[in-house]
Amino acid sequence: MNGVAAQGNIALLIDADNASPATIDPVLTVLAEFGTVNVRRIYGNWDKPALKGWTEILLRYALEPQQQFDLTKGKNATDLKMTIDAMDLLFRGRITGFGLMSSDSDFAPLAQRIRQDGIPVFGFGRHTAPLGFRTACTRFIDVEELLKTHAKDKVETPAANGGTDPELLELLTDAYGAARRDERGFASLSEIGARAGNRSSFDTRNYGFRRLADLVRSLPGFETELRDGGHVYVRRAP
Repeated sequence: MNGVAAQGNIALLIDADNASPATIDPVLTVLAEFGTVNVRRIYGNWDKPALKGWTEILLRYALEPQQQFDLTKGKNATDLKMTIDAMDLLFRGRITGFGLMSSDSDFAPLAQRIRQDGIPVFGFGRHTAPLGFRTACTRFIDVEELLKTHAKDKVETPAANGGTDPELLELLTDAYGAARRDERGFASLSEIGARAGNRSSFDTRNYGFRRLADLVRSLPGFETELRDGGHVYVRRAP
């Protein structure tokens, strides 16, 4: 993104039966490269105990649950509902990119249809996902490898000093770790803010600051640099 936050309007549709809640953070981080994930819908039969992991984080990530009962044994209505919603969003003409979290080959035709309108589709699933689905996506990302990369890029969060919110430190540290950095380790503050905002309803005013730059300067372990044009860059303190 060359230091500039992407302006796209992204829709993330999640097949809860075929996606892990542990991957939501890195998925949102990846999608921040292409825009803001304004549509976040997750589909499944919420009566199933297997989906408990998702129900525990719905509010945290502003995921909109879509209830789909298993009307026929062995048949899942989730696929059809996700497809219908995706086509509705496509025809409204306001979505600039789709994220599909699933490893189900049934979504291959959906991905192909969306791409026919020139809209990119980013698939997130296991490496065992059928080839048809993987190749139908503009980009398919192995979530297991994504988790490894996310953990590797994640810089250890320092202990909170005084009243510093440890969750805030973790959020900004993760955003910095995922951002593009120059040879000196500096990343664009605007990109860091976009990545942080994609993961939560993050707002600097909740922490007593009007500007993100001022908030970052107040945190332990970060340093800022003002460059030409008034652009602020940030790096973790050596």
